[in-house]
Amino acid sequence: MTPVVKILREDWADPDVALPDYATSGSAGADIRANLRPEDRLTGFTLDPMHRAVVPTGLRVEIPDGFEIQIRPRSGLALQHGITLPNTPGTIDSDYRGPLGVVLVNLGGVPYTLHHGDRIAQLVVAPVVQVRFELAPVLGETGRGAGGFGSTGRG
Repeated sequence: MTPVVKILREDWADPDVALPDYATSGSAGADIRANLRPEDRLTGFTLDPMHRAVVPTGLRVEIPDGFEIQIRPRSGLALQHGITLPNTPGTIDSDYRGPLGVVLVNLGGVPYTLHHGDRIAQLVVAPVVQVRFELAPVLGETGRGAGGFGSTGRG
């Protein structure tokens, strides 16, 4: 059975902006679009270098229990313009019902203008497992041990 994410549009949202959708049959992430507030729709929203902002999508979601939505950057925006997510991946929990906004940051050297309806991020629906945490007197041994960042070498 295919899980279903229910979507509700905000009262102010433009219904002509597409819902999240997969660009190809093999896409893992569905493109999500900027649904700018009415006062910003004609001019767009400019994100200056090294600044971040929450870009509205005009959506609220109901995620099935046992799943989350991960918000991830779009590779083209990141490579071509330096637009990415500062908290990637962002997580939307199944019990959240508030507005869905995407936190973007401009790591590029010039201002970037987002236009109404632009694809701004991808969302990936993923299963979640909750575990029990417990204190232990010792941890099991592994070949890596306590080796941290870079400890497995280059390449």
